[in-house]
Amino acid sequence: MNATVAMILALAAGTYAFRLVGPALHGRVELPARVQELLSAGAVVLLAALLATGALTENGGFAGWARPTGVLAGAVLAWRRAPFAVAVLGAAGTTAVLRAVGVS
Repeated sequence: MNATVAMILALAAGTYAFRLVGPALHGRVELPARVQELLSAGAVVLLAALLATGALTENGGFAGWARPTGVLAGAVLAWRRAPFAVAVLGAAGTTAVLRAVGVS
């Protein structure tokens, strides 16, 4: 067995163990309220960072203005409580129109 297969198996076992710990410890471990608030805030920050990275960068550089504008259009539609499909299509449509007129 080579090192790559061993690493994949180790990561798979670790992932399975990590997922098993949640149900096994549910109800046995109580986190303080402040820790729960920090974990929730951390999740929001990580999701915002992922969104910013995906919306603003491509191949290690700036993605151009069309993609962030499309993301902004989708966010506005979602904020206005448009259905999910409408928000996604609005974002894609905005990006496509901007790219069609020459905005990269």
